[in-house]
Amino acid sequence: MPHLKPQAISVQTHLRDQVADALRVALIAGELRPGVVYSAPALAAELGVSATPVREAMLDLAREGLVEAVRNKGFRVTEMTEQDLDEFTEIRTLIEVPTVGRVAATATAGQLEALRPLARQIVAAAREHDVLRYLETDHRFHLELLALAGNRHLVNVVADLRKRSRLFGLGSLNETGALVASAEEHVELLDLMAAGRVHEAEECMRRHLEHIRDLWADGRTDDGEREPALRLGDR
Repeated sequence: MPHLKPQAISVQTHLRDQVADALRVALIAGELRPGVVYSAPALAAELGVSATPVREAMLDLAREGLVEAVRNKGFRVTEMTEQDLDEFTEIRTLIEVPTVGRVAATATAGQLEALRPLARQIVAAAREHDVLRYLETDHRFHLELLALAGNRHLVNVVADLRKRSRLFGLGSLNETGALVASAEEHVELLDLMAAGRVHEAEECMRRHLEHIRDLWADGRTDDGEREPALRLGDR
């Protein structure tokens, strides 16, 4: 599993947080599979760390709804239903579409242009099939854009929603190039906002969220058709 390896963990930052990040990426890439139970010792062996930070990280993921504890066995990756997909998309739409409109109407040209390097990096990462960089830059772009509205609690809520609405199977979609169109919408959104086209920016954001919802569904379908490369919980 490319995202579960010792090199992913260093001593510079808190081990628990790094383990949690590595596990989130493995979830999103489809390396940790919905419905499968994984033990902390097996995951720790993959990451080259002790079981303690893995258990702590898994508890963090459990609070985010990504996994659930299975007594005396480990943690099961939770499955996302079509209803979950619809509800997460609805909540994000209710929050992010009007916020984008407000930011488009009030942000300075300098504030918006400061986000352009991130928008371009998202597109580059999608074209280069770099799923980790895609996720990191996409996360930064959306939260920094919303932060221009001046409401840090709103940003925190969206950050939590983004964690919960994980993109299972994103790794396989990335390999096919399916993420490029979604990535390019970030540049389109920024262009519309910079031009002061508020309503069009809102519609672009709405369309982008619907596109993401479709990617979730496609990723789940593809994920269910493939055999997992390695079931750590079976070790």
